[in-house]
Amino acid sequence: MGSTRPATRDSAERTAPARRGAVVAALMLAMALAALDSTVVSTAVPQIVADLGGFSVFSWLFSGYLLAVTVTLPVYGKLSDTFGRKPVLVAGAAVFLLGSLLCAAAWNMGALIAFRIVQGLGGGALQGTVQTLAADLYPLKERPKIQSRLSTVWAVSAVAGPGIGGLLAAYADWRWIFLVNLPIGGAALWLVVRHLHEPARERPASARVDWAGALAVFACGGVLLTALVQGGVAWAWLSVPSLALFATGFGLVGVVVWVERRAAEPIIPGWVWRRRTIAAVNLALGALGLLMVAPAVFLPTYAQSVLGLAPVAAGFVLSVWTLSWPVSAALSQHVYRRIGFRDTAMLGIGTAALILFAFPFLPYPGAAWQPTLLMLLLGGALGLFQLPLIVGVQSTVGWAERGTTTASVLFCRQTGQTVGAAVFGAVANGVLAARLGGAGDLDSVTRGLDAGTAPQATRHAIADAVHAVYMGAACAAGLAFLVLLFLAPRRFPVLKD
Repeated sequence: MGSTRPATRDSAERTAPARRGAVVAALMLAMALAALDSTVVSTAVPQIVADLGGFSVFSWLFSGYLLAVTVTLPVYGKLSDTFGRKPVLVAGAAVFLLGSLLCAAAWNMGALIAFRIVQGLGGGALQGTVQTLAADLYPLKERPKIQSRLSTVWAVSAVAGPGIGGLLAAYADWRWIFLVNLPIGGAALWLVVRHLHEPARERPASARVDWAGALAVFACGGVLLTALVQGGVAWAWLSVPSLALFATGFGLVGVVVWVERRAAEPIIPGWVWRRRTIAAVNLALGALGLLMVAPAVFLPTYAQSVLGLAPVAAGFVLSVWTLSWPVSAALSQHVYRRIGFRDTAMLGIGTAALILFAFPFLPYPGAAWQPTLLMLLLGGALGLFQLPLIVGVQSTVGWAERGTTTASVLFCRQTGQTVGAAVFGAVANGVLAARLGGAGDLDSVTRGLDAGTAPQATRHAIADAVHAVYMGAACAAGLAFLVLLFLAPRRFPVLKD
C-alpha cells in the first residue's frame, strides 16, 4: 500500500495537460461505445429478426452481452491492478471491435448472439478500466470534472442510441449499427496507444494471474445471471431448468470461495468485503442498479399504455432523467466537500426514495408532465447519490487496488440491474395476473394494447403493476439509505494525493 501513493501522485504530475486531454477524449469515446451498445440495438430488432430469423431467442442479443460484461468486470479490474490500465484497455477495446466486426458479418441469429457475447467480453474492460483511469488521471479535487463528462457521455448515448439505431436500420442496414463502432473505437485506440503513458510502478516479481479464480467467477456469474435473466421468460421460476441453474450457481459460489481463499492473487480479494467503506458502496450501488430497472424498463410501457403517448413521446418522458443526472453529478462536489461523501449520497438516495414513493399516487390516467417532472427530479437525486460514492470509494485506495475496487462497484451495480429485471418483472406479472383474473403477462397485454383491443380495465391493471414496481424501487432506495447510515463510515478514509 505504501508504494501506491507516490505512484498515484506521479501519474497526475507526469501526465501533461495536452496529453491528458487526449487520453480523456479516448476515455469518452470508449465510454460512448459501451453506452451506445446497450441502447442502439433495441430499435433495430425488427429488421434483424426479419433478416436473420430467430424471434424466439432474440432477447439473448441483450442478455448475452449483459452477462459477458458483468462477469468479466472483476477479472479486468484485477488484471488492470496487476499489469496496468493501458494493456487491459487496449486488449478490451480490440476484443470489442472484433466482436463488432463479427456481428456485422453474422449469418444467423445464433451467430449474432455468439458475437454479441464476444463484444461483451471486451465491453467489461471498457466500462471498468475507463472509470479506473478517470481516477488515476486526476487528483481528488478534480475528479468530479472527468466523472461528470463521462456521465454526460452516458446520458447523451442513452438518449441518442435508439434514434441512431432506428435511422441506420431504416435508411442503411442494421449491420451498420455494429460497423460504426470501428472508426470510433479505432480513434479511441489510437489516442490511448499514442498518449497514455503510465509511470513505471513496482510490481511483485511473482505476479501471477488467478486463472482458476477467473474461470470460477465467470462460470458462477454466468450461470446465476442466466437463471435470473431467463427465469419467468424462457421457463417458469419453479421449473426444472430454473431450479437446476440456481442449484448449480450456488454450488459454484462455494467453488469460487474455495478457489479464491487459496489463491495468492485472487480475482475477488476478501478485503473488498471486509472494508466497511467498499462493502457499503458495493451494496448501495447494487441497490441503485435494482431501482433503476423501474423507470428504465417499465416507464415507457406506462407512458404508452396508460397515458396513451406515442413511442417517441414515451421515450422523452424517460429520457429527461439523463438530462438532470449529469448536471447534478457535476454539482455534487460542492455538497460533498461540505458534508462528506456519505451524507451527500444519503441526501440523494433519500430524495430518490421519496420521488419513487410518490409515483403510485399520480392521478389516473394523469398528464404526461407529471411523470416527466418526477423523472427529472429522480435524475437529479441519483446524480447526487452515485458520483460521490464512486469518487469517494476510489479515493480510499491506492493505485494497486483501484482497478479491483472500481470493478467490484460496477459489478454490484450491474448485478443489481439483472436482479431488478427478474424481481420486478415477476412483481408486475403477478399484479397483472391478480387484476385480470390470472391471465396474461405484461408483454402480451401491451401487445394487445398496441392492437387497440384492450379494455379500460386492462389499462388500470397495467397502471397498478407499474405502481407496484415503483413501490419496490422505493424500498430498494430505502435499503441503500440504511446501508449507508449503518455500515458506511461518516467520513471516508481518503488517502492523500
